[in-house]
Order: sequence, then structure tokens, then C-alpha cells
Amino acid sequence: MTDSPVTLAGRRSREAAIARDKEAWLALFAEDAIVQDPIGPSHFDPEGNGHRGKDAIAKFFDKAIAPSQLEFHFDKSYVCGDEEANVGHIVIVASGYRVTAEGVFTYRVDAEGKIAALRAYWELDKAAASAQPV
Repeated sequence: MTDSPVTLAGRRSREAAIARDKEAWLALFAEDAIVQDPIGPSHFDPEGNGHRGKDAIAKFFDKAIAPSQLEFHFDKSYVCGDEEANVGHIVIVASGYRVTAEGVFTYRVDAEGKIAALRAYWELDKAAASAQPV
């Protein structure tokens, strides 16, 4: 069985983020895509509107992904049409701390297989409480 376009896009997104390969990561997104990671207000997105369009997504990469070491640990994945929901956690190592964000991480692709939406449902307070010095 072959992977669906959304599964491939999600996997490639994670691989590029782990490698901190900004150009490869941005190339996966549709021009009008949105990234909401996490959904709602955060230090990366104070208004909680998400990062829409490649310029905004590039700035998110610079703030959130470039300075971090990332590990993705998904226990379950559900593919429904052009969307995929992954349940598990992401480990983020940055600024001398290791943080675990548990949640649901979703991808939606357009007809060309480009990521139209990357949305992460994780609670900022719980992730912050998990912080351990490295």
C-alpha cells in the first residue's frame, strides 16, 4: 500500500524540520497555507491567528524550528481524505531546556499535495511545565 499525499507531506515536513532545512520545509507548503502551532495565542503568535502565507511561515520557522532540536513521537495516525491527525508528542530542545508537547498534530493538503494547513493541538502551560534543563 502506498502512502497518501497527506502522509507523505507530513513525513517530509517532519524530516525537514528535524534537519532544520528551511527551504525544503517551505517548499512543502501551498502559497496560502496556514501554520497554527500551537492553535491559539502563544509566544510565536500572540494574537492566535496563525501564520498564513509563505512569508509568515518562514518567519515562524526562524523563530520556532531553526533554534530547536526536534523529535516526533506519534503513537497513532488517522488519515481521512486529504487530512491526517497524529496523536503523540514532540520533544523540543531549545535554550538549554527539553520540553515535551503532547497533543494532536494535523496536516491538510491541497489537490497538488502541498500542505494547506499544519495545526498543532497542544497546551502551552502543560508543555512549559515539562521543561527540564539539558
